[in-house]
Amino acid sequence: MTDRERDVSRAFVALANHLVDGVDPVDLLSGLTADCARLLDVASAGLLLADPRGVLHVVAASSERTRDLELFQLQRDQGPCLDCYHGGEPVTVVDLRQERERWPEFADAAESLGFRSVHALPMRLRENVLGALGLFGSEVGELNADDLDLGQALAHVASVVLVADRTASDQSQINEQLQQALTSRVLIEQAKGMLAQVGGLDMDDAFAVLRRYARDHNLRLGDLAGAVVRRALPTQFLLDHADTKPR
Repeated sequence: MTDRERDVSRAFVALANHLVDGVDPVDLLSGLTADCARLLDVASAGLLLADPRGVLHVVAASSERTRDLELFQLQRDQGPCLDCYHGGEPVTVVDLRQERERWPEFADAAESLGFRSVHALPMRLRENVLGALGLFGSEVGELNADDLDLGQALAHVASVVLVADRTASDQSQINEQLQQALTSRVLIEQAKGMLAQVGGLDMDDAFAVLRRYARDHNLRLGDLAGAVVRRALPTQFLLDHADTKPR
């Protein structure tokens, strides 16, 4: 077995473990974007998730610059991930410079952040489109078919896990699960900011500290972030724990 095959197996095992052990939605989706950035021929990955009203939110990203770009899409209401969500089909952009007429502001913003291509894949369960997974490349060109298939397979399995034990036709229960993820995301961003300020970290490193503490103490990311924001758990505890753990 090659190293890549082993990493792919581990990614699917992690998804399966979420199904058995219980779903922490933000941790699940953060792992999905990190796995895509590591396993596929892309520079970074981000994920948009819809709330019960169909409004998209940034829930996970493998880097802060990707999160910024996903937020930019939402603010300007233009971009491949939005089109992917609304159409429920993949959107492939091999050269963003050729799409300036279609998404003028998004194309310029993406290029300024070092992205040259985008591949957006739908997160869906049967007819329910949950969100969109964005795969951002630093080079012009198509993503090869195997990588696209793998990215879509990871998105499919994550969608199943996300609404585990829910009936796909029961939209109210699906909405409840998705709303939990969105609420947790707000708390996590606040906790990241607090950790970044106290520890002198950038936002990517702050999230790594938060996630490491949650995993080592078997806590949900949203619950841990809430404790940090309420100051029930001092940020220094998390920073000290990170210093004692191998990176």
